[in-house]
Amino acid sequence: MDIILVSNRWAKTRSIKLGGSQIVLAMFLIVSLMIAAVIVSQYALARLAPAGMSEQLRVLLGGMPLMKKALVEDRASLDTLAMKLGEMQVRMQRIDALGGRLVKLTGMKPSEFQFDQQPAQGGPLVAPGNLSALSLASQLDLLTQSVDDRADKLMALETLLMQNQLSRGLLPSTMPIVDGWYTSNFGWRVDPFSGKRAMHEGVDFMSPPGTAIHASAGGVVVYSDTHPEYGNMVEVDHGNDIVTRYAHASRLLVKVGQVVRRGDKIAEVGSTGRSTGNHLHFEVRYKGMAQNPERFLQNAAG
Repeated sequence: MDIILVSNRWAKTRSIKLGGSQIVLAMFLIVSLMIAAVIVSQYALARLAPAGMSEQLRVLLGGMPLMKKALVEDRASLDTLAMKLGEMQVRMQRIDALGGRLVKLTGMKPSEFQFDQQPAQGGPLVAPGNLSALSLASQLDLLTQSVDDRADKLMALETLLMQNQLSRGLLPSTMPIVDGWYTSNFGWRVDPFSGKRAMHEGVDFMSPPGTAIHASAGGVVVYSDTHPEYGNMVEVDHGNDIVTRYAHASRLLVKVGQVVRRGDKIAEVGSTGRSTGNHLHFEVRYKGMAQNPERFLQNAAG
């Protein structure tokens, strides 16, 4: 590229030759000068506030970095609130499931306590106001703590209810004979063999031979053998020092150490040992002492 210079001071024109690299360097310098001019002008507009610039424009240009920082902080706050909201939703799902289990344990009607539905609310709108992000985060923290506290208490209640239900399941409260009736109650009576007054430590159920004898409650078999007076007998330990005894059976169906559940068939009615006919002699003992089985049995037939 040739550049021709013309001046009144020179008698003749002069020319300058520029190569490719020199042209690129010249363009780079020009662009750099333009960028520097823009930066200087923006700084002057923002900081020096010439007389021709409005106050609003100066404040806007000067506050751009602060606005950007505030936007970043607001975004971080929203992300934090969204995470806490997600955690709350998970906790509420757990509480709903726990509430459903408690309803079943207590025997209440599920329609009375619908944990998976929002409670009904209403009322007039009085003095509405807006919540700030900071206030909302603070209330969300308090609500999270309250939900965790309620969940812990409900879990403790569930444990107590399960223990109570388990304890009831280990009490001899169901009839050992499905079809049978009392022939001799608990207490003093005339002994059928000696004719003398004697204590009868259980209740007798008259039933045909071979009738199924069921465990009155869950427990562990601690005796299953022939006894000189009780004949073929089964004893089941239910824990808490409670033992049930099933005597005079024709056949034993369980072994010592076997775990039985309420209602399991453990023997069959017979007339073995000190017996005058086919029947079941049923006893309940607490700490080795005979108790009236009628205190434990439900739906007892008279």
